[in-house]
Amino acid sequence: MNKTFTLAAFAAASIAAQAAPTDGIVVQTDAYRWQGDTIYQNEFKAWAEDDGHIRSTYKGRPGYFMPVSQEWTRRNDLSAYPVLKGGNLLHRAIYNMGLDEMVNAVEPDTTLRTGKEWAGVWTRDVSYSIILSMAALQPEASMISLMKKVNPSGQIIQDTGSGGAWPISTDRIVWVLAAYEIYKVTGDRKWLETVYPIAVRSIAKDDATIRSERGLVKGETSFIDWREQSHPKWMQTADISQSEAMGTNVMYAAALKALSDMAADLGKKKEAADYAARSAKLAATIDSTFYLPGKGYYAMYTYGRDNMMLNPRAETLGEALAILYDIAPADRQKEISQSNPTTPFGPAIFYPQIADMPNYHNNALWPFVGCYWTLAQAKAGNEQGVVEGIGAIFRPAALFATNKENFNLDNGDYYTELNSSNMLWSLAGNLALTQRILFGIHFEKDGLRIAPFVPEAFAADRTLDNFPYRGARLSISVSGYGDHVKSLTLNGKELDPTKVIPAKALAKGGEIKVVMADEPIAPMKLNRVPNLKAPLTPVARIECGAEGDLLVWNPIEYIGQYQVYKDGKLFATTRQTELPLPGPGEWQVVGVATDGTPGFASEPLSNRVRLTADFPGEGTDVKSAELSYPAAESYHGWKGNGFVETDSRTEPASLTVDVPEAGVWSVRVRYANGNGPVNTENKAAVRTLTVDGRKAGTLVMPQRGVANWNDWGLSNGVLVDLTPGSHTLTVEYLPEDENMNIKTNHALLDRVVVEKVR
Repeated sequence: MNKTFTLAAFAAASIAAQAAPTDGIVVQTDAYRWQGDTIYQNEFKAWAEDDGHIRSTYKGRPGYFMPVSQEWTRRNDLSAYPVLKGGNLLHRAIYNMGLDEMVNAVEPDTTLRTGKEWAGVWTRDVSYSIILSMAALQPEASMISLMKKVNPSGQIIQDTGSGGAWPISTDRIVWVLAAYEIYKVTGDRKWLETVYPIAVRSIAKDDATIRSERGLVKGETSFIDWREQSHPKWMQTADISQSEAMGTNVMYAAALKALSDMAADLGKKKEAADYAARSAKLAATIDSTFYLPGKGYYAMYTYGRDNMMLNPRAETLGEALAILYDIAPADRQKEISQSNPTTPFGPAIFYPQIADMPNYHNNALWPFVGCYWTLAQAKAGNEQGVVEGIGAIFRPAALFATNKENFNLDNGDYYTELNSSNMLWSLAGNLALTQRILFGIHFEKDGLRIAPFVPEAFAADRTLDNFPYRGARLSISVSGYGDHVKSLTLNGKELDPTKVIPAKALAKGGEIKVVMADEPIAPMKLNRVPNLKAPLTPVARIECGAEGDLLVWNPIEYIGQYQVYKDGKLFATTRQTELPLPGPGEWQVVGVATDGTPGFASEPLSNRVRLTADFPGEGTDVKSAELSYPAAESYHGWKGNGFVETDSRTEPASLTVDVPEAGVWSVRVRYANGNGPVNTENKAAVRTLTVDGRKAGTLVMPQRGVANWNDWGLSNGVLVDLTPGSHTLTVEYLPEDENMNIKTNHALLDRVVVEKVR
């Protein structure tokens, strides 16, 4: 194809717009309306002048350092990509803007750039983008990009993030879902043979390090990798490494299912059965752990220290993936669809918001998340959810004249802490809404399944010409509306619309025509809510007195009541700001608003039996070759005679503790790690804890700031059963403790803190 074809195709697409009324309302909420070819929000509007040109009058926050223009004009040759004809003019222009910005995102080395402001390939960004639409539209760049995210050990790379990446961030396994999506699109067996062992090695590494006692994956919520944006301020990155995030676990269960399919496709029947069983077991644990019966959706994550409790917020990406990959039970999927909160601007990243935190992950909608949610709404059969989901993505795309990274959920503005234009996963989601919902294109390993979901508001005669599939080109037409296909033909031959069209039948391309039944879709509810801020987090302390311990906390304005938790379970409810403690335990306080909305629990406080033991080292200087940032001053702040330095080559560090009574005890290490900043890089120190020569668990010692060698903190706690008497505790480096940096896995060890849990 050539430039002449491209211009002709765009002209034909403009002429074909007659199927959509120009003055009808497509979507309307309390925040905006899409009417005809124009979107209106307060005094602003955006409209399409033709298929390759969008204008906007939108004016965002003055002086914002990441602004947008008020106009998009197609700049690239799109002749190699699908041409959308018919339907709404603004819809076609927004779709073409997605294609245009996709071309911008392909780098000279044929990798997919993360965003205008974000160079390079990020594991989660590119993987979610590949799943949405890049596998179909950019298969070569998708393959090259995924292979860029494999380290010298042949494992998937975890992006930098809170406290030094893995194992605080643990969502790298989304790579497996993306790799399998590429296989389903291309049918390339060599690709499958390449990616399967990478996935196997990566999951085996995680099995040895990040599994909780109940079998869930530990680590922060997928893609929400700014600690303070989604956690209470008291949570250290070591605490986050022990959190169990619903969304990350759902994604992991889906990846195990995909790995099972890979194994089956490669003839590995035993491995396929094993991974399928593991996926099903994890899915059941997710449902039993996170489901909130009174809410109708899954909670966001567990958090705490030695005793975990649920953060009952809804988290949209995790809820969507639970539906899309059938991780949630079938009878739960429609319930989640109708229960997940939807604000006038669309579904929040999580809900409710954190009141004293700026907009980024908090108080925001990310279009790629909104796209996954809209795909899930289509799968669940929620027509209004799809209508408002598409509107939530097309509104900012039109008004901002680009596919932005995120936007403020209070007012729909693009003012957040960071916000790139031409964002890869946003544009990938934009394209997916058209291709996967309105045209119903679903890739299976042996062919295409065509199952459009067309809300009545989007009824039209549409064609997607020049759609690529395994070396062929397809023309796919859909007419009418509804969720039932009346007829489906391939090159004039009638096919069963409930079955997959075999890849062999599509080898020479051709014309697929779909006629919808034009029957109303069964109505479902939508949980429309105003944007909401949760109460602030109490700051508590334990005061020791002659009459016993007293738990005291600061008052919070506009609070309905306080809930006091002991060892992760509700102990008392009060309107006071203090409570006498009846005995030892781990104590937290939650503020609950008058409407019943809870905030975060306060930092866990303990009045339990505590023991400490110093490592026998006398070091007062750091000499390791793995040191990234030397201290500017002398090292100080340790509690004993000095500290022990540990890297991937040092000898294990041991000490003994005398335990006065039998029970479950938590073991933590007081450490320093100044090898990087708290919020980026990948140098978390990881070690194995053994007790009397037996492996007890993994110690995670995240970065605490560049050259902050005098900032000492506690690792996560490892729970162990101890008998009375002397026990030897050893901190050592094993192969499974290799971090994402590989070269730098280093910390200073001061002492061990051992505390009676039960």
